[in-house]
Amino acid sequence: MYAHLAIVDECGNALQIGRVRCYPPTLSIDVVNMLNYTGCYLLLNKNNDMANVDLNLMVIFDAIMQEQSITLAAQRLSMTQPSVSNAVSRMRHVWQDPLFVKKGRGIRPTPFAETMWRDIEAPLHSIKNATQQQVFDIRGIKRTFRIALTDWMVDIFWLPLRKLIEEQAPDINIHAVPYVVNGERLLLDADVDMVLDYYEGSNERVKTQWLFDNHFVCVMRPEHPLVNQTLDLTTFAQAEHLLMSLSGDASGGVDTILSKHGLERRIAMTVNHCYNLPKLLENSDLITTIPLPVILDSVKAGRLVVRKLPFDLAPGPVSMSWHLRNDRDPALQWLRKKVLEVLQTHLHPRLESVL
Repeated sequence: MYAHLAIVDECGNALQIGRVRCYPPTLSIDVVNMLNYTGCYLLLNKNNDMANVDLNLMVIFDAIMQEQSITLAAQRLSMTQPSVSNAVSRMRHVWQDPLFVKKGRGIRPTPFAETMWRDIEAPLHSIKNATQQQVFDIRGIKRTFRIALTDWMVDIFWLPLRKLIEEQAPDINIHAVPYVVNGERLLLDADVDMVLDYYEGSNERVKTQWLFDNHFVCVMRPEHPLVNQTLDLTTFAQAEHLLMSLSGDASGGVDTILSKHGLERRIAMTVNHCYNLPKLLENSDLITTIPLPVILDSVKAGRLVVRKLPFDLAPGPVSMSWHLRNDRDPALQWLRKKVLEVLQTHLHPRLESVL
């Protein structure tokens, strides 16, 4: 049993090492109540020996695990890179493990470091959150947040978010990270701070907030031959289809529905992003089945028209997801509020005018 947080009270000075209480990784926020009596922090090393460890050392370790970089961890902690490197040397001595090894231009944690991080991250973040100053001023915060999302979500959020940041938090940076199917893994590995897209995970360490439902519609150019025809199942299946597929698979939920009716459509073209999708539809006889927000600008401008699908297709819920470790991070709380603000002021009114 290693890497469990242990606390020794000042009122227990007579206690011997063998009687030190080791709290498990499920240590709750109640640990904060003991901070007033904290004399030191102890961790078990790989040989199950007790080792004195400054709490700051664990904070640095946590930052390196999240950033996967000594340089970025130093920036996050407002420390110099040599100072962080010296702290890593101390960690290696205490825990008798390399902890981090080179991987290309960056670093990767050893199995020991990964296991230890899983054990200490929850209680460590509980302590950090509970001891933060009560007064929080986002204008004085310098942070970079990494958000995993698709290109069409960038179109929705980035400009209004940037305007809010310029007005309220000029030193906050937001960096887009390509969205992958397993957004949960990105959060668990601390590769990103937030995911904005579909989330189907069930990990208790990931928190999720519903944002909106993606309603699917059939879209084509105003001069398309099918615009004035009844769009039944057969007519729909016989059209030439454009499919947006992030995975590259040339099939989707629509094909499953058609197959139940003994029908098959022709996927004439696929794209793996949304950028060129409106232009392709506006200048060809392709049709597509797509979430309305993806092509909302073109529909509002009259360059594309929406037709009701000849079958029922459940809307896809879009969520905002983040790791439990960041649940009470005031800067991330501010950012989550701004995401909701953008939805209320920019997206929802425009969707309601079309649906």
